[in-house]
Amino acid sequence: MPEKCLLLHSADPVASTGCARSKGQRGGPHSSLVASKLTTTDKKERSNALNVAIDSMCKKTRDLRRQLRKAIIDHISDSFLDTTVPLLVLIEAAKNGREKEIKEYAAIFREHTSRLVEVANLACSLSTNEDGMKIVQMAANHIETLCPQVINAALALAARPKSQVVKNNMEMYRSTWENHIHVLTEAVDDITSIDDFLAVSESHILEDVNKCIVALTEQNADNLDRAAGAIRGRASRVAHIVSGEMDNYEPGTYTEEVMSNVQYLTKSVIPEFINQVNIALESLSKNTVHLFDDNQFVDISKKVYDTIHNIRCSVMMIRTPEELEDVSDLEEDHDARSRTSIQTEGKTDRAKMTQLPEAEKEKIAEQVADFKKVKSKLDAEIEIWDDTSNDIIVLAKRMCVIMMEMTDFARGRGPLKNTSDVINAAKMISESGSRMDVLARLIANQCPDQSCKQDLLAYLEQIKLYSHQLKICSQVRAEIQNLGGELIMSALDSVTSLIQAAKNLMNAVVQTVKMSYIASTKIIKIQSPTGPRHPVVMWRMKAPEKKPLIKREKPEEIYAAVRKGSAKKRIHPVQVMSEFRGREVKALKCQNFMMIIGYHYEVAPDYRLLLRVIYYLVWHSSGPT
Repeated sequence: MPEKCLLLHSADPVASTGCARSKGQRGGPHSSLVASKLTTTDKKERSNALNVAIDSMCKKTRDLRRQLRKAIIDHISDSFLDTTVPLLVLIEAAKNGREKEIKEYAAIFREHTSRLVEVANLACSLSTNEDGMKIVQMAANHIETLCPQVINAALALAARPKSQVVKNNMEMYRSTWENHIHVLTEAVDDITSIDDFLAVSESHILEDVNKCIVALTEQNADNLDRAAGAIRGRASRVAHIVSGEMDNYEPGTYTEEVMSNVQYLTKSVIPEFINQVNIALESLSKNTVHLFDDNQFVDISKKVYDTIHNIRCSVMMIRTPEELEDVSDLEEDHDARSRTSIQTEGKTDRAKMTQLPEAEKEKIAEQVADFKKVKSKLDAEIEIWDDTSNDIIVLAKRMCVIMMEMTDFARGRGPLKNTSDVINAAKMISESGSRMDVLARLIANQCPDQSCKQDLLAYLEQIKLYSHQLKICSQVRAEIQNLGGELIMSALDSVTSLIQAAKNLMNAVVQTVKMSYIASTKIIKIQSPTGPRHPVVMWRMKAPEKKPLIKREKPEEIYAAVRKGSAKKRIHPVQVMSEFRGREVKALKCQNFMMIIGYHYEVAPDYRLLLRVIYYLVWHSSGPT
C-alpha cells in the first residue's frame, strides 16, 4: 500500500487531512461541523470523567478522614479507661519483695506510659486548640520523664520492702504520678470533641454488653468480670466528661436535661448493673446458673446502653445540622453495632437513598432548599428569645432539630439510618407538638383578645394535623423498579411527601411561636380582679454576645509589624548655641512687648484701641530687632 494511502488509515487527524488535500479532495461545510461536534463531545466526556474522578477522590478522602478520627478516638477511649492499674500492680509486687516479677511489671508499666504519650500526641493531631495542645504536650513530657523514676523507686522498695523511708519515697512517686496522669487526662479530654467521644463510647459499650451476655451464656466468669469492668469504667468516663462539658454552659433546660440523664446513669443504672454482675459471678462460682434470671441481666445491660444513648442524644440536642452530619460520618454504616452482634443483611435505608437516580436527587434537593427557607424563618424567630424559662422555645428548637434529621435522611445523611428511626423521630415530634399544644392552649385561654385567641388555636390545629401527616409519611422506603430490564431505585414520592409535611409543620410552628408571644403580651396588659395573672412562659430577650470594648490586635500582627523609628540627627554645637541665644532674644522681645501693652491699657482702657496697638506691635516686631 502506498505511503499516502497509509496516511488515510492513520488516527492522526492532521495526517489524514494532509492526505485528503494531496488527493485534491475538498472538505465541505459539513466536515468542519462534524469535527467541531466530535471535539465538543470528547471534551464533555473528559470533563464528566474528571468530575466523577474528583467526586470519587473526595469520597475516599472523607472515608479516610472518618477512619482516622475513629481510630484515634478509639485509642483515647481505651488507653485512658484505667490509667492506674499498671502502677498499682507494680507497687504491690514491690511491697511483697518479688524482684523477679518487678522487671516484668516494669516493662508493662513502661509500655503503658509510652502508649499514653503516643495517644496524647495523636489527640493533638486532631485538635486546633493551641493552648490545650501545649498543656497536653507538657503533661506528656512530665509523664515520660517520671516513668523511669517510678520504676527505680519500685526497684528500691523491692530490695528493701521493710524500710519506711523507701515506702514513703514510693508513696510520694505514686501520688506525683497520679496527679500528672489526672492533668494529662483532663487536658486530652479538653482537646477531644465530646461528640466524637460519645459516639465511640456508645459503640464500645454496646460491644461490651454483647461480650457480657456471651460470657454469661458460656459461663465464663473471667470474661464476664472483664467486660463488666470495662462497661463500668466507660460509663464513669462518660459521666465525668459530660459533667465537665456542662460546666461550660449557663444553667438552663438543656443542662438540666443532660445532668438528669447523667445522674440517672451514675446513681441508678450503674449500681443496679454492678449488683446484677455480682449476683451472676456468685452464681457462676457456685454452679447455680440455672437459678439465675438471665432476662433480668439482659434488661439491665440494655438499660445501660440506652442510658448512654440518651445522654449522647441530649448532649447533641443543640448541635447544628452541619455538626450532626459531621458526627454521623464517624458512625459506621451498620448503626454502630459490634462485630459480635447479629447483623441484618443488606444496606441501611439511609444508604439506599444515596443510590437514587440523579433526577430524583435534584428534585429532592429542591424540596430540601424550600424546607431550609422555612427553617431559617424559625431560626430567626426563636434565636432572639432566651429559652431558660420558655418551654415553647425549647420545644420549637427540638422539633426543628428532629425535622432536620428527617430531611437529612431523605438525602442519605444524618444520624437516622433506617425507616424505624424516622418513625420514632416522627413520634418524638408528635410528643413535642402535644406538649406545645398544652402550653399554647393555656396562653390562649388567658388571652382576652378573641382574634389572637382564634388565630393561636387555628395554628395549634395545624400543628396537630401536620404532625399526624408526618407520622403517615415517615415510612420512607426506596422501592426498586424494573424499567427496560434495568433495576432502578426510586423513592421520590415518599421522600417528597415527607419533606413537604415537615415544611408545613415547621411553618405552623413558626406562626405558633409568633402568636404565643402576641397573646402573652395581651395577658400581661390585663389585670384580673383577683390579682395579676402569671404568664405561662417568660418571654425574655436573649442577651447579646459579649464583645471587647477595645479591639485587640492579633499576636502575629504585633510581632510581625515593622515600625519605622526616628533617626537621631547630629547637630553642631555652634548651631545649638545660636538657637539658645535666639530664644533669649525672643524672650526679651516678648517681655518688652507685654510691658508696652500694659502701658497702653492703663492709658486707654478701650479694648478697640488696645487691639490696634497689639496689631501694630506684632506687625513691626516681625522685622529686625
